[in-house]
Amino acid sequence: MKAVILAGGLGTRLAEETSVRPKPMVEVGGRPVLWHILKLYSHYGINDFIVCLGYKGYVVKEYFANYFLHMSDVTFDLANNRMEVCHRHCEPWRVTLVDTGEQTQTGGRLRRVKDYLDDDQPFCFTYGDGLSDVNIGELVAFHKEQGRVATVTAVQPPGRFGALDIQDQRITRFEEKPQGDGSWINGGFFVLQPEAVDHVDGDRTVWEREPLERLARDGQLAAYTHRGFWQPMDTLRDKLKLEDLWQNDAAPWKVWA
Repeated sequence: MKAVILAGGLGTRLAEETSVRPKPMVEVGGRPVLWHILKLYSHYGINDFIVCLGYKGYVVKEYFANYFLHMSDVTFDLANNRMEVCHRHCEPWRVTLVDTGEQTQTGGRLRRVKDYLDDDQPFCFTYGDGLSDVNIGELVAFHKEQGRVATVTAVQPPGRFGALDIQDQRITRFEEKPQGDGSWINGGFFVLQPEAVDHVDGDRTVWEREPLERLARDGQLAAYTHRGFWQPMDTLRDKLKLEDLWQNDAAPWKVWA
């Protein structure tokens, strides 16, 4: 099974990091967020990836071109102009990097990689800036059971502020940063049938607008509800939160050994 990862956006709200790299290449625990996402899918046996590049896509290409340099000890024999990779660690990944344009919208990026997908097989699809402990195996099984064109993982976003219940000017309940407000939102981590791509008209199509709206109207969009950890990396604050979890061995998305 293949997984398509969106990795071409500008990431303007994380400008402290994204002025020199695309947002999926911002590091958490010394590894790009994109690496963490691939590790999640790989844990569930999905190792064939299609990465949609755009803004500063060459940074992603250079990372995978030099993957052994990033992940292994290396000896440089300068006198003999030779490099030796020591204790080589290789992930079982096949990564296809596709330039989908800097200005292309999310739906357009998906359409541009259509030729790399299998015509008769469902595939996973997600954003390159969100981490979760979603069970990909259960998600895929749920999608197949539903028999619909698309499945989206629904999540309740983490709260940013404390919540108060007030009656007669008296606080009856205080809860610090409750989990969401009871509503469900798009958490990414889709599973799609190949025909879902046909709902995208062109480069300017936003996946979260016309395609998903049309699929929902037609009864072809299923919701897999995930009540576990989910955290987008939209701001520096989000990045620091993820870094803190990783450094304290408390990263819920690290489901691999």
